[in-house]
Amino acid sequence: MKKLFTAASAALLIASCTSDLSSLNENSKAPVQVPAGTLIANATVDLSDYLASVNVNLNNFTLWSQHWTQTTYTDESNYMYNQRDVNGNTFDELYANVLRDLQDAKGLIEADAGLQPQIKANQLAIADLLQVYTYHVLVDIHNDVPYSEALGDDVTPKYDAAAGIYTDLVARILTAHSTLAGDNGLGSFDLVYGGDANAWKKFAASLALKLAVRAADVDATAQTVAETAAGAGVFTSSADNASMSYTSSPPHTNPLWDDLVQSGRTDFCASNTIAGIMNGLVDPRRGVYFRNLDSLGDLMGGVYGQNSAYNTHSQPGDAVEVPTLAAHFLSFSEVSFLLADAAQRGWNVVGTAGEHYANGVNASMAQWGVSSAEAATYLGQTTVMWDDTKWKERIGVQKWLAMYMRGNEAYNTIRTYDHPTLNIADVAQRPVPNRMSYGVDEYSLNTTNVEAANGGSDADTDKVFWDVN
Repeated sequence: MKKLFTAASAALLIASCTSDLSSLNENSKAPVQVPAGTLIANATVDLSDYLASVNVNLNNFTLWSQHWTQTTYTDESNYMYNQRDVNGNTFDELYANVLRDLQDAKGLIEADAGLQPQIKANQLAIADLLQVYTYHVLVDIHNDVPYSEALGDDVTPKYDAAAGIYTDLVARILTAHSTLAGDNGLGSFDLVYGGDANAWKKFAASLALKLAVRAADVDATAQTVAETAAGAGVFTSSADNASMSYTSSPPHTNPLWDDLVQSGRTDFCASNTIAGIMNGLVDPRRGVYFRNLDSLGDLMGGVYGQNSAYNTHSQPGDAVEVPTLAAHFLSFSEVSFLLADAAQRGWNVVGTAGEHYANGVNASMAQWGVSSAEAATYLGQTTVMWDDTKWKERIGVQKWLAMYMRGNEAYNTIRTYDHPTLNIADVAQRPVPNRMSYGVDEYSLNTTNVEAANGGSDADTDKVFWDVN
């Protein structure tokens, strides 16, 4: 749920007065100490809200992945993001809100002498996994980012090398995995798994697999990590999904509802990129992902980066305008595509690449309410069925489609597999950036360190370390 646990409502309050006049200087309505669970819950919400948002001031990756294009104001579809300080807002959201809350929570957990040792270890592991996830999001967006000095007292932290960050993140995941067991003691503060440390254990293994596959072309240890993770127990069905639930009324709704319905705006429509691909594949998700299809059931996509009239193009579907729509951090569909990649590389994971690929497609179909019969027909097409000779294209296109409404991951998929082929932004006349540059505040407040990042280049045409194709 969204921000159900605020510091003021969850904290221990000063409950009584004394005759000491100095107590008059105390704020009787302020929390003495915020429970660690509150901070973990708030960090989880902030992270989920960022990933689910299509607010152009915060997250542009549903546009950058060319699932959508804009109807009136097309700056973000043309990769003009500095004007709104989207890059700076991303840093603010993920560092100041998510990572800082989790770091503070870890301090409170460590200091809590009343926690049983296993409960304490579980809670520290969960906070660490959420930090790991957040850092991997930052690396995938920017490449080098502040890491080793990011949460200390130094207000001008150095930027660590992205590859080294990934290596350390994997080590942290494996440590957390070895720790987790039983009840984590967070109860309702655990907004993902409701207190089940064993479910977090599966999440840890699946996240390790994800990072290993992403770095497979550049990291000699990736195979070992992936095989270890797969053997330890990754997601085996959509029941394992790491998801955030929302409620039907503000302020606890999915940010998509805020951006598409409550705002009353009509800023987005299907892009001609996704329209062309889904129409060509006769994809049964078309009428779920979007509404206002043509008489043949085809999507009507707007030219990517061009002004596109809302009423004459296919629009975000009713399914994504539901306020209670869950947002996913990691899903069985995504894990299945990761296993397909690993199996195709000859890595020792149970199952064939084709089997995992089909699982990924089927899980996505089921998630959006498509029948198993329609999914089977879809997979039976020669343009969709598994093909060892076209495996990157197959995984790239189908994972990109399955990551609908997970803009960050759809964008990562394109850079990983170089499929599908995206359109040139109409106004900017340029391809999708390979990374997002750093915000203006970093250049004002942390000049020396930001200028040294990425070998001294902040061009968004540079690639993140794992993108070597």
